[in-house]
Amino acid sequence: MKPDAPQGPAALEWLDTAVIRLDASGRVLDLNPAAEQCIGSGRERARGRSLAALTELPPELKSVLDSMPGRGRGRHLQELQMRGGSYDCTVQAVDDGSLLLELHNLQWERHRSKLQQRELQAGLMELLSRNLGHEIRNPLGGIRGAAQMLATELENEQELPELATLARMIMRESDRIEELIARFGRPSLEPTDVDFYPLLAEVIELLRAEFGDAVGIERDFDPSLPPLYCDAAALRQILHNLLRNACQAQAGCIVLRTRIVHAPALLQTSQAALCVEIEDDGAGVPEALRPLLFLPMVTGRRDGTGLGLALAQQMAAAHGGFLSYEPRDSAGSRFTLLLPLRVGRPGHHHQPAEGGASGD
Repeated sequence: MKPDAPQGPAALEWLDTAVIRLDASGRVLDLNPAAEQCIGSGRERARGRSLAALTELPPELKSVLDSMPGRGRGRHLQELQMRGGSYDCTVQAVDDGSLLLELHNLQWERHRSKLQQRELQAGLMELLSRNLGHEIRNPLGGIRGAAQMLATELENEQELPELATLARMIMRESDRIEELIARFGRPSLEPTDVDFYPLLAEVIELLRAEFGDAVGIERDFDPSLPPLYCDAAALRQILHNLLRNACQAQAGCIVLRTRIVHAPALLQTSQAALCVEIEDDGAGVPEALRPLLFLPMVTGRRDGTGLGLALAQQMAAAHGGFLSYEPRDSAGSRFTLLLPLRVGRPGHHHQPAEGGASGD
C-alpha cells in the first residue's frame, strides 16, 4: 500500500476503471486517479464532500444513490454522461454501509471498435481489389490485345492514320487502368515535407469552382503546425473527399479546425499528431449507415460509389493515421483526421492561409 494512499489497495491507483467509495450520506471517502478524471475533481478537494456537490450527476445515477439499500445486489447503469466522458457504472453496497462505484470509461471500447472496423475494412478492400481486378482484367486484356492488332495493321495504312492513333490511345488507357487496378487497395505513397495550409487552400479553391459560394467556411487554425511528412496527393484527396461530401450533404456552413494532440489513443503511439476536424451542418449520416460508413460500397446517396470514405480511411492508415466520424449534437457530421507528426524542416512553420480563426 502506498504511504500516501489512506485507504484501498495500491493497485487501484493504476486502474483505468474509476473507483469511488461513498459513505451512507453520499460523501466521498476515497477515489482513485481515474475517478478524479471522471468527476473532474482532485482527491483532496473531493474527500469528505458530497459527490452531487462535486459534479453534475446523471439523473439515473442520482436516483440509484438515493434509493440504494444497505445490502443487496448491485445496480448496473449504462452510458452515463459524466464530466470525464461516457461511462458504464456499477453501484454496490459494502458491508460497512458504504457504497462502491465502479465506472468504466467507454472511450476505450469505442476506440477498440473503431480499430476493429478498420481491420475489417482493410480486409474488404483487399477482397474487393482482387475480385474487381479479376472482373476487369479479363475483358481489358481482350480489348488491349484487339487494339494492339488493329494498331499494327493500321500503321501501314496511309489513308487511316487517325485510327492507328486511336488504337494506340486505347492501349495506353488499358495500361493505365491496369496500373490503377494493381494499386487499388494498396496505396503507394511518395512522402515529402508538405505545407498543410497552402494544400488545404488548394482544396477549398477546387470546392469553390464546383459549388461556388453556396457553403460558408469557418476556420479555427493552429498557426504553429510543423511540416507534415506525407504524400501531398493522398492528403489532398482525403481533404477533398471529406469537404466535397459535406457540400453534397447540403451543408450551409463547414467549420475547419486544426490542432496538435499528444499521444492520441486511436493511433496507439506516443507521438504527437495533427488533428483536423471537418464539421458541417448538413443532412448528416443515416444512423443505420454509421457503423458501416468506412466500408467499401457503402453510401447513402443514389449516385454515390461508396468508395470515397473507404479510400480516404485507407490513405490515412497508410500514413499511420486514422479517420473517424461522429454525429454532431445538432444536425450534421464531424469527421476527424489524425496524422502522426514527424520532424520536418528546422525552424519552418505553416502559416494559415487566412489567419488563425476566420470565416468566409
